[in-house]
Amino acid sequence: MTKKIVDGKVKAVCNYCKSKLAGSSNAGTRHLSAHVENCIRKTQTSNPGALQKLLATKKIDGKTVIANYNFDQGVCRKDLVNMIVLHEHPLSIVDQVGFKVFCNSLQSLFKVPTRNTVRADVFELYKTEMKKTKELLEKNEGRVAITTDMWTADHQKKSYMAVTAHFVDQSWGLQQRLLRFQNIPSPHTTEVLGDYLMKVLYDWNLDLKLSTITMGNCSVNDGLVEILVQKIGSEELLLGGEVLHMRCCAHILNLIVKDGLDVIGTILENIRASCVYWSSTPKKIEKFEEATRQLPITCNKKLSYDVKTRWNSTYTMLETTLAYKEVFPRLKKRDAQYKTLPSVTDWEKAKIISEKLKNLL
Repeated sequence: MTKKIVDGKVKAVCNYCKSKLAGSSNAGTRHLSAHVENCIRKTQTSNPGALQKLLATKKIDGKTVIANYNFDQGVCRKDLVNMIVLHEHPLSIVDQVGFKVFCNSLQSLFKVPTRNTVRADVFELYKTEMKKTKELLEKNEGRVAITTDMWTADHQKKSYMAVTAHFVDQSWGLQQRLLRFQNIPSPHTTEVLGDYLMKVLYDWNLDLKLSTITMGNCSVNDGLVEILVQKIGSEELLLGGEVLHMRCCAHILNLIVKDGLDVIGTILENIRASCVYWSSTPKKIEKFEEATRQLPITCNKKLSYDVKTRWNSTYTMLETTLAYKEVFPRLKKRDAQYKTLPSVTDWEKAKIISEKLKNLL
């Protein structure tokens, strides 16, 4: 504070924000101390990296008041990383000009970290969550069930395996944690997969707490379970390992439905071909939508054709086309090249198949 005469009165002028306060001997010093403690410009100048005291509005007992709050760069960085992980944003989001402008408009004191800093923060978050999960599993006195599955990413042509733990905690709450998600290079033999799963169990200290492992119903997994029993030891498993392999009911159901659809697949050929035809180009989609608007149809779903490896997509295709079945005859009159109009019998059979598939969802 600097003592000055302003308009004939003694004033104490803040050296940082230049605010003019009462400076006479009769005014005391309590208000000066309070200003020095809360001066925003002083905090920014003396220690830019420290917690910043700012003014913000908040509601107390239904009334809006102005109060102090502390800005913490570290907390904001942590929240940013949590957002990126939660919503699967690319790390490059922090390099985008629009994102930086948006952050600056919300809080000008926040310095947007670089992509490398965010990457390091993500790994730190992973280590923290991994430590918490390990502590939770160590406290759990019961056994842990494992589920695992593999699939191939279409755009990368790489195979991945996920391993998830399921257990009941001390409060009798069902818990599940993703333990590992990793690329598995070829070949995918029982020995390779067995070594990978054992490494996961060892890393999480679950080899002696394993109850069951749920996998798809295929011969490779049968051999995989035999390897696990040999490496862990039948004496450490429930009933000597007889109940270790739990066959995935969803996979079994999927095989049953796919076999059934292969038998009756020819019934749906005209419906499938119609979906492909009227969704193949933007012009045909426009014609289909125009014909739909001319009829009292409330369905707003778009046409889609099924994928052979996913039987639930067949149900989606049938459910949608059945809602639009009155549209296809009108389109037949307008387009001579449309030659796969489903017959009345096709629609009747499609309705029956759709009802049966609905019960399996």
